[in-house]
Order: sequence, then structure tokens, then C-alpha cells
Amino acid sequence: MKARYEDLKARSGNNSFRAFRRTEPKFEFNWHYHPEYEITWIVKGSGKRLVGDNFENFHPGDLVMIGKELPHTWVSDQQATGMSMAVVIQFNEDILESFLKLTEFEAIKQLLYRARLGLYYPSKNISGITHLIENLPVRKGVEKIAGLLQLLDRLCHKRYITLASPYFQPSKGELNGKRIMRIYQYIQKNSAGKISITDAAALIHLSASAFCKFFKRTTGHSFSDYVNEIRIGQACKLLAETDRTIADICYSSGFESPTYFNRIFLKKKGIRPRDFRNKNQ
Repeated sequence: MKARYEDLKARSGNNSFRAFRRTEPKFEFNWHYHPEYEITWIVKGSGKRLVGDNFENFHPGDLVMIGKELPHTWVSDQQATGMSMAVVIQFNEDILESFLKLTEFEAIKQLLYRARLGLYYPSKNISGITHLIENLPVRKGVEKIAGLLQLLDRLCHKRYITLASPYFQPSKGELNGKRIMRIYQYIQKNSAGKISITDAAALIHLSASAFCKFFKRTTGHSFSDYVNEIRIGQACKLLAETDRTIADICYSSGFESPTYFNRIFLKKKGIRPRDFRNKNQ
């Protein structure tokens, strides 16, 4: 999946870094990368988050730190209503260069290194620091720099989950961006029904065999595995937020049989659907 380069320097103006609120009807697919680090805190909205070769659901309260040059995007649920909101902080390593030479900043230096694969902080793990994120867009001068340093210091001591796999190699450029977007939109639109490799391949004018190789090469996952990830993500949401039967959720998520659904769910989540519901409702 080739990512589009995004020039953030032109948007920063005379500011040393950017901190802003992002409010949109929906977060649209925008697979891109930039040399800046990025911290994104979801205030409102849900959907799919893609970071490197990792794709998972996102929900309000989630926080992710993206390393430099790491491709990423957030995509809102198609059926989402209301606005999607996030606080986004983007900064270049240059503004920290003198600090990172100091012993006191060793933990932040290590944090930046770990962020090369993307770090996910669930909402329950970031209590006590959300006010720092909320206030950063309105801070000025030295207070703004101090706020960023304080935030990074606090993140050093919070539990996180690494997102991209260690062997992920980003493929950069715009050549295949539109092709991947069309495939992703096709899967999102049809995940609850029948999805055909032939139909997906036809969208980007490839044979079925060539499409499978293209998809595996660019995403690191087989097409069927990717589709199952999307469907399991939808099933997790329904299990946690509704009282619908597991069989009903199985079929409405696009699976053809409860047996197959249970097997894939256990493989992906390490837990059975019923136990997942009991744990998360």
C-alpha cells in the first residue's frame, strides 16, 4: 500500500509544531506519511485505524503516537452519525534535539524510538493526562513547548500497545493509493454481505491471482484475512454494545456459519464471542 507524502511544514507557518482540533463529518481514508511525529487523541467518533500493517477499531478516548515516516490513517464508520473529532499534535524531532542530549531526557528519547512502529494507549491507560492534550492547541509561547515536553514525559510512564509489526516496510508514493482506497471502500461497504475476490480485483483491473499477490505484497495480509479482520471488528462492536444473539451477530457481520465465526473470533481475539461479551459489556 503506497502512502502519500504530506508536507506539514507548509501548514505550520512560524510555529515550532502544530497542535489543533480536527472536526469533520467523517474521517475519510487518507493513507499518508510525514517526517513529523504525531499524537492523535480521539474525542468523538469510531471506525478503523490503519498504522503500518496494523488495522484495528478506534473509539473515543483512544490515543496513538505515530513515529516519523510511518504511514497511517483513520476512517470513520460508514453508518456513523454526528461529527468526528480529534486533537492532533505534530512535531519534528529538531525541536527536541538539544533536550535529547541530556540524561534527563533519556526516557523521551526511548519513547520516540519505540514510536517508529506506532504506540496505542487505550483510554483507561491515559487518565490524568487528557487535560494536557486538550489544552495544548490553545497554549502559546514557552507554555506550548513546556506542555509538549510534559505530555511526552507522562507518556513515557503509561502502558501502551505496539501497533505495526517489526518487519513492516512502508511503501511510499501515490501510485497505488487510489487502488487501495477503492478496495478498502468496497470491503467496508460489503463486509456484512458477500465479498468476492473477483469483484475486488475488477475494481483495479487485475486478474484474481494478480490481485491476491498485489494485496499480500502491499499490506502484508491475505485478502481473506483482511476481510475477516474487518468483520471481527464489527462483531466486537455489536457484542459489546447490543444484546443481539451471537448467531445474529455472526450473520450480520458477514460470516456464513456460527462454527466458522467462533473459530475465526477465537483465532483473532484469543477469546470466544460469549466470553468477550461478558468481559466487555
